[in-house]
Amino acid sequence: MASGGAFAQEAAPLRDNGPTYADLVDLAEAAPMVIRATVRNQVALKPERAGNVAPGHARLYVEARTNSLISGNVPIGENLKYLVDVPLQENGKPPKLKKQDVILFARTVPGRLSEIQLVDPRAQFRWSQGFEDRLRPVLAETVAADKPPVVTGIQDALSVEGNLVGESETQLFLETEGDQPASITVLRRPGQPPEWGVSWTEIVDQSAAPIARNTLEWYRLACFLPATLPADAILSSDGRTRARATQDYRFVMEQLGPCPRTR
Repeated sequence: MASGGAFAQEAAPLRDNGPTYADLVDLAEAAPMVIRATVRNQVALKPERAGNVAPGHARLYVEARTNSLISGNVPIGENLKYLVDVPLQENGKPPKLKKQDVILFARTVPGRLSEIQLVDPRAQFRWSQGFEDRLRPVLAETVAADKPPVVTGIQDALSVEGNLVGESETQLFLETEGDQPASITVLRRPGQPPEWGVSWTEIVDQSAAPIARNTLEWYRLACFLPATLPADAILSSDGRTRARATQDYRFVMEQLGPCPRTR
């Protein structure tokens, strides 16, 4: 079980008002491939052809040259064509992207090697070495063989008192895709701050390290657990026990903190 006194060192934050860690994981897990490309040409679609573009944005038809496949193992062409939504500038016109290097989160178009579809209308980012350096660890996490499963909710919550006054243990059993094991434990001891940790196996590991923010473990919990403990998940009708389970769940959510997204 991981100790809850402090988080481990956080992964490097994204700067320059770019996408958050959660944004990048959302995109990485949705994209069969991530491409670095250079824009060669762009054409703004007329509003009647652009569909449901968000206010303040324009939809561009872009032709680009492939520089590298950062992630993925699907064949792509040297020349690419795709649609992307971009924010308008102060003058009401779309930015000029020609000759700019960009990073694209995309999927292939069946039967069309030179065409791709972005996994999100805005899944294009200006390339920089700093952006790519922050992105690559995220991509590695999302394809790792031992990555934590997707958490979909709380299955059961069980809280029991210990032998000493003020001593207790709460177990939160999580629902996951594929029914893989996952649980959170909160320990309270007299005169000590509460401790908490996560187990991704059937066995609770008492020596596990604290969870770091901006890691896939943190993302699975902070971004997908419900804000409050569902009442029907608590395996007790005793009011005191239910209150303690609810309190411990609130403590865990406070330790995890918010899951900021910009998309």
